[in-house]
Amino acid sequence: MQSSQSPNGTSIAELSRAVKRQAETLGFDLVGIAPAARPPGLDALDRWLERGFAGTMTYIERRRPAYEHPEGVLDGVRSLVVVGLNYRTHDPEAAEGTQARVSRYAWGDRDYHDVIREKLHRLSDFLHQHRPGCRTRIVVDTAPLLERSFAQLAGLGWIGKNTMLINRRLGSWFFLGAVLTDVELLPDAPHGTDHCGRCTRCLEACPTDAFPEPGVLDARRCISYLTIELRDQPIPHSLRAGIGPWVFGCDICQEVCPWNRKALCSDEPAFLPRSDLNPADAAALLRLDEEEFQRRFGRTPLRRPGRAGLLRNAAIVLGNSRDPKAVPALVRALQDPEPLVRAAAAWALGQFPISDARAALKSRQANEHNADVRREIENALTNSDGSMGA
Repeated sequence: MQSSQSPNGTSIAELSRAVKRQAETLGFDLVGIAPAARPPGLDALDRWLERGFAGTMTYIERRRPAYEHPEGVLDGVRSLVVVGLNYRTHDPEAAEGTQARVSRYAWGDRDYHDVIREKLHRLSDFLHQHRPGCRTRIVVDTAPLLERSFAQLAGLGWIGKNTMLINRRLGSWFFLGAVLTDVELLPDAPHGTDHCGRCTRCLEACPTDAFPEPGVLDARRCISYLTIELRDQPIPHSLRAGIGPWVFGCDICQEVCPWNRKALCSDEPAFLPRSDLNPADAAALLRLDEEEFQRRFGRTPLRRPGRAGLLRNAAIVLGNSRDPKAVPALVRALQDPEPLVRAAAAWALGQFPISDARAALKSRQANEHNADVRREIENALTNSDGSMGA
């Protein structure tokens, strides 16, 4: 059994307190310590996978054995230092006309993974200084680790009905990260109370009915999944109207949560909103070529769906807007080199029963060789006029 003293004479309790102080010094808003154990949310994960709610995120099931215990991430792990970093900055501006909403976590100039990793590396260095030769591994939502379960074990909050981790002080506007280590640290008491009570606002507010029951998310219907994770595929027709103005991610279930009403604001410069993302111009997004897409978004979360995915989303948003000013941008998008973008633009033009939209669809129909795009054009012509276009 490991000694209660570190090599330099610091007790486990003293080292644990020092690690927490260092995390706070580095700018983390929440910090707690969890023991390395089988995560309490594992059975729920298995039920979720069995019901097919992961959609195209097949990597989760492939890595399922690694979720069994944090040993799957770091051999010999004994403790997890779990941290939270607040990303709530400004309130969102209203999206009107051809403007689009972007989830607030992606408003800044940098990808949050990079921001958190830098801080966690420094926290890991602190542990190495106090326990030379120890082993650590940094995790920021890419490893097979149930971060929310371990955050709850570390006392940071409870998992709400919208599946988000909620903290009484910060609400749910924060990122999670962790340092796994083979150093024994003093664990915090788990957060054992659910403060959601009878409230179901998050479940009722979801426009795509992505919550089949409290605490369970069908990712296949979630706007964040549809606009980010569902890459290289069209968004199902039945869910397109529910996308509304969201071009990347969705904050609806968090915006209606009472615990987020008075959540504190972050002063992290990397998360301050860019002027072109709060809100975004969906018509302008449709003009991006690959080079410009990478220049503008290559270091931000918006790179994740790729250019084709983001422009597909922009076309859906413009179709939902029903603003005639969107038509010229959608007509141009019918000539996009990506079939995914052309198909979304065709659907969007079908939402405008005006002559310019029909003329553009018929013109493209005569020259379109991709079967999926042709099908979208035919459906759009039917939708805009009630009969097949000639």
